[in-house]
Amino acid sequence: MKNVRQDEWETLIEQDSNAVVLDVRTEDECAEGMLPNAVCINFFEREHFFDEMRKLDRDKNYYVYCRSGNRSGMACQFMESFGFENTINLNGGLLLWKGDLK
Repeated sequence: MKNVRQDEWETLIEQDSNAVVLDVRTEDECAEGMLPNAVCINFFEREHFFDEMRKLDRDKNYYVYCRSGNRSGMACQFMESFGFENTINLNGGLLLWKGDLK
């Protein structure tokens, strides 16, 4: 897992044709606003998270965020334990995000 700040996150995603953005907050949190092109998969619903994770392409690069960066860090570690090699965690999550949400 790589931990990055917002500026690094944005640069990496712009240059990455294999980027997939995951928002691992709850559905209610996601409804309040998400980063562009993000997919909401609630990390707290472990069985659902695991089921969705099994559908993901392990050759992609996963940019994972949450509210503060803690949950997404755990999600990245969880994903790596199941063979995902490229997970990128947004340090500070949306609490430190400067910019619009969709």
